[in-house]
Amino acid sequence: MTGSYDDTASIMFEVSSDSFWEIGNYKRTVRRIDDGNRLCNDLMNCIHERARIEKSYAQQLTEWAKRWKQNTEKGPQYGTLERAWTAIMTEAEKVSELHLEVKGLLMSEDFEKVKNWQKEAFHKQMIGGFKETKEAEDGFRKAQKPWAKKLKEMDSIKKAYHAACKDEKLAISRENASKLDPNMNPETMKKLQDRVEKSNQEVQKIKEKYKKSLEELDKCTPQYIENMEQVFEQCQQFEEKRLGFFREVLLEVKKHLDLSTNPSYVGIYHDLEQTIQMADAEEDLKWWRSNNGPGMAMNWPQFEDWSVDLNRSLSKREKKKHTDGITLTGMNQTSEQAAQVSKHSSSYLSVPNSSVQSSCNPFDDEAEEEAVVEEEKNSSPVSEKKEEIKTKNISSCEKNKDSSDEDSTNPFCTDTNGNSNPFDEEPSPGIEVSVRALYDYEGQEQDELSFKAGDSLTKMGSEDEQGWCKGRLSSGQIGLYPANYVEEIQ
Repeated sequence: MTGSYDDTASIMFEVSSDSFWEIGNYKRTVRRIDDGNRLCNDLMNCIHERARIEKSYAQQLTEWAKRWKQNTEKGPQYGTLERAWTAIMTEAEKVSELHLEVKGLLMSEDFEKVKNWQKEAFHKQMIGGFKETKEAEDGFRKAQKPWAKKLKEMDSIKKAYHAACKDEKLAISRENASKLDPNMNPETMKKLQDRVEKSNQEVQKIKEKYKKSLEELDKCTPQYIENMEQVFEQCQQFEEKRLGFFREVLLEVKKHLDLSTNPSYVGIYHDLEQTIQMADAEEDLKWWRSNNGPGMAMNWPQFEDWSVDLNRSLSKREKKKHTDGITLTGMNQTSEQAAQVSKHSSSYLSVPNSSVQSSCNPFDDEAEEEAVVEEEKNSSPVSEKKEEIKTKNISSCEKNKDSSDEDSTNPFCTDTNGNSNPFDEEPSPGIEVSVRALYDYEGQEQDELSFKAGDSLTKMGSEDEQGWCKGRLSSGQIGLYPANYVEEIQ
């Protein structure tokens, strides 16, 4: 202990007044206990903020995946590459679930762990502060009190000794000055010499007292060091527990944040890579050829004899097309039949197979133009004749429902199901809806619209099977646009 004290004593006289051993400088160690409690609050706030970030990121991933999955499904991409693209959104949904799990672990385990440890380590007092802080404060004060008392006494004697030395030096100076003065009274000279001798004696007396006080202080110093170190070691042990606990918590936080060690996380990207690797351009092109190209089946035209069953099937087929919203382009059979009726009003009406097939031919523009011209020339007599024939056929159908098959298959009379002539029906107008553009779009063809994100336009019909809609801009321009680029205005 003596060697330790000698080292410490030498340090005490060399260092500044900021030394731990100075009176009251132990308060920094005591304040560290309060700082430990504040750091617990800071760590809990840190974990809580990270948990909120994990939750927000998970929500953003989910919204992003939902939006782009819908866009991909409605978009023109197809086949195995569409599945690979969609797998990216599936990955986001699964990763979102993992980040929600991370958020839950941070709050339910790490946050609660710090909160419970803080409650067990720091005990609040009724008068304020913590019990651990007060115990450390009292321990240091008790260990320092005896040594501080001796130090105060020694400082007082040291000041008296230094004052006596100053008086002695002043007396000697006056005595030396009087010796140089020839007119100095001998009696005054005697008084000055007595003053020097008396000052010398006073200095020697206080010096001995000062040395004795310092020796007593030195004897108390080892015990002072031992007591102070004992209290300090208790504070160190308390701080060591906090540091070790914080290290443990931070490792747990790292474990929860590190998704690379999570088997589910690794499996997500393994599945994603396999799905993307399975994208096969050759297979997609083959699928397109079979479903939208030369590989599609075709009912090539063949010679067919006329029959009642064939006439009935053709009539039903045309009615179905008309109700599905398909506009008939070849209407020449009406004019032909009207002319035929004017010549042979007594015979039954029938629809030739050739006229039905030609009405669906997109290359039969010349025949349509001729039919339109003929209708314009004979519009009034033909329409009157058509109404007469229709009236006669309806009455004949009512009288002779079961008389013959030819009467039942007349396309111009009402059938047993109540279906009327498909050529007399008018197509229903489309419903216009106001929509807003979600993204910028630049038209690639002359019949396509161009607009910017946020622009308003009018939707003029339903979306077709390829994802296109007809619309009108605010400027009045009408054209086509991709349906997934807009949303309805609520």
